Amino acid sequence: MLQELSIKNFAIIDQLDVAFKKGMTVLTGETGAGKSIIIDAVGLLAGGRGSANFVRTGTDKAIIQGSFSFPHGGATYRVLDDLGIDHDDGSVILQREIHQNGRNTCRVNGMLVNTNTLKRIGETAVDIHGQNEHQELMQPEKHLGMLDEFAGDKIADLRQRYQETYQRYVQVQATLENKRTNEKEWAQHLDMLKFQVNEIESANLQAGEETELIAERDRLDNFQKINDGLQRTQLLLSGEDTTPGANDQISNAMQAMQAIADFDPAFKQIASSLETAYYALNDAVGDVSSQLDLLEWDEGRLDEIERRLDVINQLKRKYGDSEEQVLSYFDKISVELKQMQSTDEQADDLEGQVAEQRSALLQIGEQLSKARKQAATKLEAAIHGELADLYMDKTVFAVHFTRSKGQPILSTGLDHVEFYLRTNPGEAMRPLAKIASGGELSRIMLALKTIFSESQGVTSIIFDEVDTGVSGRVAQAIAEKISGIARASQVLCITHLPQVAAMADHHYFIAKKIVGERTETSLTRLGNKARVDEIARMSAGTQVTKLALEHASELLGLADEAKTKRNKQKTKHIN
Repeated sequence: MLQELSIKNFAIIDQLDVAFKKGMTVLTGETGAGKSIIIDAVGLLAGGRGSANFVRTGTDKAIIQGSFSFPHGGATYRVLDDLGIDHDDGSVILQREIHQNGRNTCRVNGMLVNTNTLKRIGETAVDIHGQNEHQELMQPEKHLGMLDEFAGDKIADLRQRYQETYQRYVQVQATLENKRTNEKEWAQHLDMLKFQVNEIESANLQAGEETELIAERDRLDNFQKINDGLQRTQLLLSGEDTTPGANDQISNAMQAMQAIADFDPAFKQIASSLETAYYALNDAVGDVSSQLDLLEWDEGRLDEIERRLDVINQLKRKYGDSEEQVLSYFDKISVELKQMQSTDEQADDLEGQVAEQRSALLQIGEQLSKARKQAATKLEAAIHGELADLYMDKTVFAVHFTRSKGQPILSTGLDHVEFYLRTNPGEAMRPLAKIASGGELSRIMLALKTIFSESQGVTSIIFDEVDTGVSGRVAQAIAEKISGIARASQVLCITHLPQVAAMADHHYFIAKKIVGERTETSLTRLGNKARVDEIARMSAGTQVTKLALEHASELLGLADEAKTKRNKQKTKHIN
């Protein structure tokens, strides 16, 4: 239930803090006083769409906080567990800030969350029922969702299986249609992929190959220069018959220094350095000699390298700026080719796959249709019982199933579902959306809400002027129905009907006043005398007479009697 609500800088509300209790709470006041604004604030806590227009003029941001308690193991409990949000004390604090720039900040027990997460939590804690839900009854496309909501877990598994099978059916059918429609383009693309894969594959391209080939080509292009350099290096290092080379001279110098090395550490260091240089030159002589032995001119190899580089350049011009890019493209088109070939091989079987998926879909669809019709029968009976309490006992409510000709398969099932109504005996059943009046819509929606509230587990239900278009004994029936719902769930109700206000367990009066040059909304909890005055005002209008006050007192007394009688019946039923 909603325990506390704090609103700051929201629309015409400067600061408002209120504590709510169990049972039925009504909010009354003049039109425009701000009753619906309070409900809008709760809606934002439940993840509703926010707007900078909600921020009070002259302030930076609107702040809304709500403290909710919830039963152990309930829907809110499970959602918080899934999200990893701490809730050891069985309560949750939802907070929402809306800034002038439109930015939203949402917190759950101090943890920052996005609006989708806030909505996921909020919809398990609060159910706001207003005039827009009457409009849902006027939209036949919403009726199937209402039936499924009533059926709940009884059809959830079937509906999920149907939707999964439907997705597979749509995918296979789309593949078949795509192939039929684009068969020429398909064949051309397939041939192109085959050519490209074959061209790159036959080239046997290796990463880094081009760099090695260029280096080898440069060696062959500069063969004479390399040969001359190696020959001269060998001559300088090794010398000729009569002329000693650098290596021999270093050897002589090393020997001379070794002869005097013992006389001074500096001489010994020089001798060591010369020894190192001698062996290094010795290694260099060997390396030069090996390179000369390996050096050979192969004009055929040079031509071979040029041809290979030309192949690589051709591939790079077509498929990428480097060998790595060419090979990456090869991997990509190889996968695509394999998929297309697989689809091509299965083309003859695609029609069979479509037929198979369609058959499976129709089978599950029939099961889902049967389960929905069973749920519809129970919903009809339940609504008839509720409508009888609301003085619509002659009204017949029916869930009408139809199927489209030629293409019965829909994403939601095989049937179109629409609510039908017969308000008077002897008349034909007609679509609810075409014949129901505003008062009838209010009562039908209230009947649905009464039925759903027993199974949804939502701890707070808000009725925002759902009694529009009714009066007299119907208004009293609606008041008793809302009060009955409050036995299982906390109910907050905005109303203009004195009968509904009288049935409340708690009564708040909302007023609008001018403070300085600003409009502000205040909320006051009414005691017994103030309730009499307010209900009299609601009955009589601007001039409250003695008779109106007496009538208000009588309404409150009758309401107490009705609740006492109901509680006794409940106690008797339990015993």
